[in-house]
Amino acid sequence: MTVEIMILMVVFVGLLVLNTPVAVCIGLAAAATIVSLGEASGSYVFAQRISSGIASFPLLAIPFFVFAGVLMGEGGMARRLTNFAAVLVGRLPGGLAYVNTVTCMLFGSVSGSATAAVSSVGSSLIPEMEAKGYKREFAVALTATSATTGLLIPPSNIMIVYAVVAGNVSVAALFLAGVGPGILIGLLIMLVSLILTLRSGAKQEGVAESELPTFGKALIGAFPSILLVVIVLAGILKGVFSPTEASAIAVAYAFVFCFLVYREISLTRLPEFLLRAAKTTAIVMLLVGTSQAMSWVLANERVPQTVSNAMIALSDNPIMILLLINVLLLIVGTFMDMTPAVLIFTPIFLPVVTALGMDPVQFGIVLIANLCIGLCTPPVGTCLFVSCGVGKTTIAKVIAPMIPFFIAMLIALLLITYWPALSLTLPKWLGLM
Repeated sequence: MTVEIMILMVVFVGLLVLNTPVAVCIGLAAAATIVSLGEASGSYVFAQRISSGIASFPLLAIPFFVFAGVLMGEGGMARRLTNFAAVLVGRLPGGLAYVNTVTCMLFGSVSGSATAAVSSVGSSLIPEMEAKGYKREFAVALTATSATTGLLIPPSNIMIVYAVVAGNVSVAALFLAGVGPGILIGLLIMLVSLILTLRSGAKQEGVAESELPTFGKALIGAFPSILLVVIVLAGILKGVFSPTEASAIAVAYAFVFCFLVYREISLTRLPEFLLRAAKTTAIVMLLVGTSQAMSWVLANERVPQTVSNAMIALSDNPIMILLLINVLLLIVGTFMDMTPAVLIFTPIFLPVVTALGMDPVQFGIVLIANLCIGLCTPPVGTCLFVSCGVGKTTIAKVIAPMIPFFIAMLIALLLITYWPALSLTLPKWLGLM
């Protein structure tokens, strides 16, 4: 390990321990390392890497998708998706648990945000589940894990970030590659819910028939939200518009339905929504810029090549190397949020897996699935914290009910890792690979 890499690690970890924002940790660590390289133009290099890191056309999709997600969450789309999910699976014994999962899958996909799914879906369904006989901690754990499926089912902001960092990876191919894994995780979570419901013996009711709208009414209410995903994917696949243009169309679509059709929010709240979207976008862009500076340092010190050679020298068995990468990413996910983890570890691990013959599209799904688990684990589990806040309980009480869902997600992760067809069949079938 070179002196420069030691400086990078010491500054980054030291600031992280001091609870410094991750973007600042990454930026200062990269700046300190560039200065230590003795570059006369170190400050110029640092600034140039940040600016070039965010000067990417696909990244323009992020603020639009974020804004569209805010509008959908506030404009009544989440409630209509809940009604549709209730009609589909709510009549079953323990049906509210399935309603929770299906709604998170649907809303997470149209909003592209796991935390938005937790707050929008959890605020209505967690109290309702508790009133129908479910334990509060179970409902909180279910909501936190179910919400992560929306990061795999397109459109997904984190897939756009990965495509930019990985380079020469099709966003459309990534979008389609996440459909199968996202549905698989949702189904396994529902299976765990069924098993726990049967084992508990408690009266955990489904949705009463009198509380359900007719199928036609529920479908009409949810149809605009579902249609948005179809429009975005079909438009990208047919070449009608790029992912960035699709995100702008999503904003216009959400604006029309939330403000003009549903009329559940007023135009006076538009500045509030714009500010929320701008804050989220600013955080993401700062992370992208500083991470690109760190990536330059890592590339300059040949860290990706060193890690790749070390792993291949450790074992020539692809199964063991992929298992090791998964373990490392699971550890990373416990203390680092998803976006910086993707930005930092994609350049390190992508050369390793491509040397093993794994497609970069499949690795993107493996990486995101790994970090989705991290969103539900302390100490930095965003979905876990938001879900506990919405459910008005503590993390300590939720950890035990969360374990069966963790196991389900780990099983799904192994299938995603060692069964390439799960991710790649759909994009190959549609000629994107």
